[in-house]
Amino acid sequence: MNSVTIRTLLVRGMLAGLAAGVVALVVAFLLGEPRVDAAIAFEEAHSHGHGHEVEVVSRGMQSTAGLATGVLVYGVALGGIAALVFCFMLGRIGRFGARTTAALLAGAALLVYLVPFLKYPANPPAVGDPDTIGQRTALYFLMMLLGILLAVGATLLGRRLAPKLGNWYATVAAGVAFVVAVGIAYAFLPSYDNVPHGFPGTLLWQFRLTTIAIQLVLWTAFGLVFGHLAERVVAARPEATTAEAVPATS
Repeated sequence: MNSVTIRTLLVRGMLAGLAAGVVALVVAFLLGEPRVDAAIAFEEAHSHGHGHEVEVVSRGMQSTAGLATGVLVYGVALGGIAALVFCFMLGRIGRFGARTTAALLAGAALLVYLVPFLKYPANPPAVGDPDTIGQRTALYFLMMLLGILLAVGATLLGRRLAPKLGNWYATVAAGVAFVVAVGIAYAFLPSYDNVPHGFPGTLLWQFRLTTIAIQLVLWTAFGLVFGHLAERVVAARPEATTAEAVPATS
């Protein structure tokens, strides 16, 4: 794959990330923001502070322009990174076409998100001890790094076992090894339970499920859009190569 193709896929990956970000933004605004507002209302009702803090950025700005900027920039950035990973994956993980590779990439990205999330789920405002936020953030990214490394290891294990067990059983064995390794990491890493007394359990789980839904929508949309765009780029490569190989005749 030459540099021109990689650059084209990078641009299309960012465009696909932007499109996926727009869809995820709708979900975040419709499902996520009402839960955030409810959590903020709980926090304010149970706050023991006597002064009223001046907001640097208003809640209205946060829930509209701030949310849109964050989600769209997030989508574009992840789309560019995913496109580069796609360039590396294409043809190296099996005889899959561009659409299938893009779908597998999107699924892997969602899995990498879920691995740390299941151990350290997202919390709405009013949930979480401010004194432990640094530790929790560091452990979250450590768990994410472990998820990436274990996913790569499981892929390599599956490829090594495939000639002996066949693709199906090799995939099952690699998947079981991945789950066991993640479970061991879960057991050894510390847990945090910082839910304040009286916080509605339904609201907490609705917020966490909404967070998963946003990621699910984001990566599903990215996989579909980028798969379509990448397929057109990859399909044009042999034609371009042939055209360059055939000399012009006078």
